[in-house]
Amino acid sequence: MAVNLLLGLQWGDEGKGKIVDVLTKDYDIIARFQGGPNAGHTLEFDGIKHVLHTIPSGIFHDKAINLVGNGVVIDPVIFKKELDNLDKFDLDYKSKLLISRKAHLILPTHRILDAASEAVKGKAKIGSTLKGIGPTYMDKTGRNGIRVGDLELDNWKERYRNLANKHEAMIDFYDAKIEYDLAELENEFFEAVKTLKSLTFIDSEEYLHQAQKDGKTILAEGAQGSLLDIDFGTYPFVTSSNTTAAGACTGLGIAPNKIKDVFGIFKAYTTRVGSGPFPTELFDEDGETMGRVGHEFGATTGRPRRCGWLDLVALKYAVHVNGVTQLMMMKGDVLSGFKTLKVCTAYKYNGETINHLPYNIEPENVTPIYTEMKGWSEDLTQMTEASQLPKELNEYISFLEKELETPITIVSVGPDRKQTIHK
Repeated sequence: MAVNLLLGLQWGDEGKGKIVDVLTKDYDIIARFQGGPNAGHTLEFDGIKHVLHTIPSGIFHDKAINLVGNGVVIDPVIFKKELDNLDKFDLDYKSKLLISRKAHLILPTHRILDAASEAVKGKAKIGSTLKGIGPTYMDKTGRNGIRVGDLELDNWKERYRNLANKHEAMIDFYDAKIEYDLAELENEFFEAVKTLKSLTFIDSEEYLHQAQKDGKTILAEGAQGSLLDIDFGTYPFVTSSNTTAAGACTGLGIAPNKIKDVFGIFKAYTTRVGSGPFPTELFDEDGETMGRVGHEFGATTGRPRRCGWLDLVALKYAVHVNGVTQLMMMKGDVLSGFKTLKVCTAYKYNGETINHLPYNIEPENVTPIYTEMKGWSEDLTQMTEASQLPKELNEYISFLEKELETPITIVSVGPDRKQTIHK
């Protein structure tokens, strides 16, 4: 049985959590393949908003198994808080939440290292969420990390102490002006580890291999967005993992020839959290309106998102890199009321017009070239059928499909799972 992938095509925050929640009824297993609690997947249904950081977005469905893959980094403290929030809804998560033994753990000292590293960068800071993600992936590639499976070993606390001691020496080296109480952080960490150990740890690559043989349907869920990929994103203003389709293979142990459909999620406009280049960013009333109407604040950090017109150059790049087979457009409702819409279809790059994403998209090198389209004024949030969508929105969708050479199969018209139109 083939595996389908769902991932973001911009700088994250596209609305992946909602779409996973909408699609989960069609899948037996939802598997998260990379990232850590720097991700925030927001789901809304029955008048309640839920924010998940590490747990896959299928957790609210009775039948789906939710798997945290080997490519994910887990902060036991944040994970425990997520589980505590789920307890309010009487969910039997212990029977349907599985953790890969090969997933790495975020230690308290990883978070302190993150803060120290960012503090000494000054104006050159990346815009880290300060969740310890980068230092944890550095330990993973440096072959120093502690994995979930290590918690089953008798000497895991000794391994912890050795790594934490190394981190403390590194923190001293930074000489950053940050305050922390490591003893207090460690007490909270060890308590949270007890909760983590109450869940089921598995050899996830073997589990998924057997699930495919048994004909189970699997949806692999990514975090962040393609333009934050460590290799293909706007480096160095990126995350520390592979957020693109290839990351699902390494983050779950799934062979490339087992992947069938790649669902690409994008907003009808563009947003970005943190630092880094953003060619279509708006600093005017239009940008302010997008942020206000779209409630553009980070689900994890609460930071206001930078807003701008849709960048088709960057989006086309993400479609190609991921091999996207279906597109899903989020927040079309936010653009209601704009008399004129703009779409970036090319860049002026060092005096030349180009249609591809170049190595460097800093503002001194790139100027967006826009195509203007007529907007719509109708309120989309109560619409339930594609036939109800305004003519101008259908023209917008058709234009995007033609440019991207990929069908748009879902249009989201609000945050609730019911506000989803299938085309």
